[in-house]
Amino acid sequence: MTRQVLLFISVLWHSLVHAQVSYSIPEEMPKGSLVGDIVQDLGLDLKRLKSGKARIYTGNSPEYVELNKERGVLLVKERMDREALCGRTTPCALHFQITLENPMQFYRVTVEITDVNDNAPLFTKDEMKFEINELAQPGARFVLERANDEDVGANGLQDYSLKPSDNFILKLHNQNDGVEGLEMVLQKPLDREKEEYITLLLTAVDGGDPQMSGTIQIQITVLDANDNAPVCSEPVYKTSVVENSPKGTVLTTVTASDADQGSNSKITYSIPYTVDGTKELFEIDSENGELTLIGKTDYELIKHYQIDVQARDSGGHTDSCKVIVDVLDRNDNSPTINIISKSSQISEDSKSGTVVAIMNVQDLDSNANGQVKCSLDENAPFIIQSSSDGFYTLVTDWNLDRERESEYSITVTCTDEGIPSLSSSVAITLQISDVNDNPPVFDKSSYEAFIQENNTPGLSIATLKARDADWNQNARISYILEDSMVNGVHVSSYVSVNADSGVIHAVRSFDYEQIKDFQFRVKAQDGGSPPLSSNVSVKIMIQDQNDNAPQILYPVQTGGTVVAEMVPRSADVGYLVTKVVAVDVDSGQNAWLSYKLLKITERALFEVGLQNGEIRTIRQVTDKDAVKQRLTVVVEDNGKPSRSATVNVNVVVADSFPEVLSEFTDFTHDKEYNDNLTFYLVLALAVVSFLFIASIVVIFSVKCHRWRRDRMFCKHGTNLPVIPYYPPLYADVGGTGTLQHVYNYEVCRTTDTRQNHLENVKPCSQSIISLDSCGAQTLPHANKDKLSNDDSFFEVSFSLCIVMTF
Repeated sequence: MTRQVLLFISVLWHSLVHAQVSYSIPEEMPKGSLVGDIVQDLGLDLKRLKSGKARIYTGNSPEYVELNKERGVLLVKERMDREALCGRTTPCALHFQITLENPMQFYRVTVEITDVNDNAPLFTKDEMKFEINELAQPGARFVLERANDEDVGANGLQDYSLKPSDNFILKLHNQNDGVEGLEMVLQKPLDREKEEYITLLLTAVDGGDPQMSGTIQIQITVLDANDNAPVCSEPVYKTSVVENSPKGTVLTTVTASDADQGSNSKITYSIPYTVDGTKELFEIDSENGELTLIGKTDYELIKHYQIDVQARDSGGHTDSCKVIVDVLDRNDNSPTINIISKSSQISEDSKSGTVVAIMNVQDLDSNANGQVKCSLDENAPFIIQSSSDGFYTLVTDWNLDRERESEYSITVTCTDEGIPSLSSSVAITLQISDVNDNPPVFDKSSYEAFIQENNTPGLSIATLKARDADWNQNARISYILEDSMVNGVHVSSYVSVNADSGVIHAVRSFDYEQIKDFQFRVKAQDGGSPPLSSNVSVKIMIQDQNDNAPQILYPVQTGGTVVAEMVPRSADVGYLVTKVVAVDVDSGQNAWLSYKLLKITERALFEVGLQNGEIRTIRQVTDKDAVKQRLTVVVEDNGKPSRSATVNVNVVVADSFPEVLSEFTDFTHDKEYNDNLTFYLVLALAVVSFLFIASIVVIFSVKCHRWRRDRMFCKHGTNLPVIPYYPPLYADVGGTGTLQHVYNYEVCRTTDTRQNHLENVKPCSQSIISLDSCGAQTLPHANKDKLSNDDSFFEVSFSLCIVMTF
C-alpha cells in the first residue's frame, strides 16, 4: 500500500486548535487500512486519547475514517470512492476534527483521496447516427458525443481515435470553458452512389496504467443534394440564471442561418448530447431556438452549465454552438449549526471563562449570503466567542449559582447577512451541579413540645424540620442530639432523635412530679464534604396527669386505736368539729380537692366544707342524738378521671371525758378494720403452731441424744437412771363455733398462772401492750410443767397466752 503523509503544523489560530495534519491515500483502500499515525504526527500521548475521550467529528458528512485509540492511528472505516465523494472536483479531500475533553481541544485533519484508474471512458449511447449530404464539402464538422471518464488527471480521458479514417478525421479543440470539444471533420467528399451508409468506430482512451477505453459506433447515412449547411450566429452564448428560478424561465435564444432556400433552409434546433443531467434542466424550442429552464438549479451543487446546441437544416447539414449558463446564488440556505462537543453538566463553582460547548457553523451560500453571526439569549451567564473557519465556543461569563438557577436552556441563534436574512437556532441544556455551600436551616428558631407524664417509652414527642438549599447528597440532612446534661443525667437518657426524619422520641416515661421541663439542642448536618450544620434549641414541657390520689394528713389512721373528736351537747350551729386535711401531689386542676360526706351515723347533724374540709354542725345537738357518731369523708380531686381517698372520723357527743370513756368501748369497728384483725389472727395462729411443732422436735431430739449417751455409758459399764418423758401441758381454749371477732395470739413464758388480768402478766419473749377501744381480756394460761432428771440437764417451760381483742 502506497501512503504519502503530508504533515504540517500551522501557527495556532486559536487556543482551542492545537495543530493541523494532512494525509494522502488512494481511493478504494480496503476497510481497516492505515491512514496515519495520529499520535506520532500530532505529538500526543496515547493515554491522552483515552482520558480525553478522543473522537472524530465530521459534521453532517459520513464518517469514512475511524480513530483507533488503542494504537493511536487513523484507519479506513468505509471503502472510499473518490468519484462518488468529489466527482470531478480536485483535489478531493475529507476534512474532519479530532476532539478531546478535559480540557477541551480539537485538531483539524485533512485526508486527500487520490484517484486510481478504476473507471473506463463511457459513452452515454451505443451508437450515433448522422445524415450527411453528399454535397458536403471537405471541412464540414460534425459534433460527436464526448465520452465521460469519472477519473481525473492522468487517469481521466486522454484521447480519441476514429476508424476507419478514409472520409473523416477527429479534431479536438479547447472551448472557452476549458472543456475540449470533439468534432468529426469531413476530409474527403462523400458519394452516396458509392457508399450510402458508413459505419465508424469511435474509441476513447484514458491515461491510466493499465489503460482503459470505451467505444461507440457512428452510423452515417449519406443524403443527396443539399450543398449549404446552417451557420450559427455566435459560436458561444453566455447567460445566467438565479438558483431556484421558476420553471419556464427563458435564458437565451440561439439563432442560425442557411443560404439555401425553401425547405433546405428550414433550421431546427436541438440539444443532442448532455452531460451531468443538463437535458433534465434545460430545453430548446426546435423552431425558434429559445432556451428555457425546465428543472431546478442549485448554486451549491453546480455553478456553471455548458449546453451543446445543434442547428440542422432539412438537408441534413448542421452547425453547432455552445450556451454557457452561470447559476447565481440566492440566500436560500439557513446556517447549519453542528455541536462538536458540549458539557451536559457544569459545577456551580466553575470559574468565568469555562468552555461549555464547541460548535461549527456553516452556510452553503456565498459572499454575504454565507456570512454568519451568532448570538445568545439575554440574561444568561454565558457568551459566545467566534474563531476562524466558522468555529464558535460557548463559555461562562460570570459565576453560577445552582440554588438560583439549577438548569439553563441556552439558545444559540446564528443569522446570515443575506437579504432577507436566514437564521437557525439550537438549544443546549446545561445542568448546574451542586456544591455544598448552604448549611441546613431549621423551620423555626426554637421548638417547644408538650408530653403528658406516664408516657410510653418510644412515644413521638415532636418533629424537627430543617431544609437545605443544596441538592442530592449535599441536601441530605441528618439530625444529631448534642451532648448535654439534664439534672445530672445525659440528655440521651431522656430523649432520642431519629437521624433521618428528625422525630424526637421519649426514651423513658416522665413523671411530672420529678421533672417539669428540660431543654437540649439538636444539630442538623448535611451530607456534603466537608459537611455544614446548624443547631436549634428544643424545650420539652411535661404535662401533669391525674396519677396521684389525694393523701389525707389529718385525721391520722392508727390501726386498732380509735381517735375520736368530742362535740359538747351545748355546741351551737356551725360548731367546728374538726378539719380534714388532705394534699394531692399533682398540679393544676388535678390537685383541686373537694370534700364530701359519704357515710354518717346521724343525718342532718354534720356537714363538711366542699373546699376546706371543715366538719361543722348544722343544727343543735339533742338528747336523741347518738353519743357515738362515725363520719366517712371522701376527698376527690378534679382530674379526669378523678381519684379519691376516704377517712373515717369518730365523733363523740358528750360533755365530759368520763362519759366518753363509758361509751368508748361500744364503737363498732368497720369491716376494713375487722378484716385487718382477722389477718393478724391467722398470722398469730400460724406462728404458734410453728413454735409448738418446733418445741416437739427439740424435745424429741434431746431425748434421742440422752438415749444415745446412756447406751454409750452402758457400753462402758455405767448404769444411769432413766428419765421419764412428760409431754407439756398447754392451755385449751374453750368455746365452739366461728370466731366472731379478731383474735391476737401471743406465745409467752410466765411465772404465775393464777393471775387472769393483763396487769399481772409477767414479761414475755414478745409483749403486746395494747389499749383497744373494745377492752382486753386474757384467757387462762397453761400451767408450767418441768421436765427434769436427777442431773437437771434440761428444763422446758411452755405456756400459751391468748389475748383476745374484741
